Amino acid sequence: MPQQLVATAPRKAELVSYEEAPLMAGEVRVKVEYASPKHGSEIADFRGERNQKEAIYDQEWHAFMPPNPNEAVGSPFGNWNIGNQWVARITEIGPDVQGYELGERLCGYGGIRESHVVNTKNPKRLMKMPEDMLWKNAVCFDPAQFALGGIRDGQVKMGDRVAISGLGAIGAIAAQMAKLAGASYVAVIDPIQKRREAALRAGADEAFDPMSQDVGLELKKATDKLGVDVIIETSANEHALQACLRGLAYGGTIAFVGWARPFKGGLNLGMEAHFNNAKIVFSRACSEPNPDYPRWSWKRIQEVCWHLLATNQVNCEEIVDPVIPFHEAADGYEHYVDRKPEESIKLGVAFTLTE
Repeated sequence: MPQQLVATAPRKAELVSYEEAPLMAGEVRVKVEYASPKHGSEIADFRGERNQKEAIYDQEWHAFMPPNPNEAVGSPFGNWNIGNQWVARITEIGPDVQGYELGERLCGYGGIRESHVVNTKNPKRLMKMPEDMLWKNAVCFDPAQFALGGIRDGQVKMGDRVAISGLGAIGAIAAQMAKLAGASYVAVIDPIQKRREAALRAGADEAFDPMSQDVGLELKKATDKLGVDVIIETSANEHALQACLRGLAYGGTIAFVGWARPFKGGLNLGMEAHFNNAKIVFSRACSEPNPDYPRWSWKRIQEVCWHLLATNQVNCEEIVDPVIPFHEAADGYEHYVDRKPEESIKLGVAFTLTE
């Protein structure tokens, strides 16, 4: 029987067998070749630290509201197929499927497992892949959307000096996108040397270690005391945000992309934030309507991201690192995503024997 990666308890992953469902009208079955999990919001769930335990975001009120006591929410553990995106080929086609062929290469959303059943009628976020597209680029489709949202919400312009705070997949991609947008200087900030070095090889101009450097002051030094025009903050760490406010130019903008948990100290808005007319824009690409609605929408952001990835204008070869075989996925997820995230940027899982 095929297997899938499942969270069986908080901070515990296992490979378990599942039965393949018969295909219904409009569905195809795909055999997965590569996959990747999230390292941000997903890990909070895996650890049992979900942001929204006591309140749930209400789309009508646009506010967090107490959960309905009559709608009990069960634990996801035991049957939650961990994972975010996959690259696969069609192995079986159900009735009433049009526009798809056996062997065709697709990228979609779903857990890390050996196969998926995909509905091809009005599919959401199911992408056809050119044969020459890097699989690592495809599984970075999700973080790329939030990176582009941050670049747009921060209003990065030709010639701007930009800093990227946090070099997970979103930040690493945002650094490349800032260059594509015309930034004259891109600094990257992360405590993990491996991530800083990868960003420099991808085109960043300078890298800073917040554990050993006064990052805000270093950004001022690098810009003749002016500070950077825009900072894309992806770590959602209060100390990182404080450093960003210190290194931001007077009147500059911080696009706060990371999904924060409650701050526990280390943020003082009475310092540079108060004196330097700083602007903080909270950026979430999938929140609709988009700030530039109706010209821009989440769908348009997705289309632009896919084009940038499919044409290798953004290169994720070093962002998806390390890559482990599927049979090691349980231990690998616990190690690289949960316990030792400093040893990875974005975990890749290979189902083929060539990786």
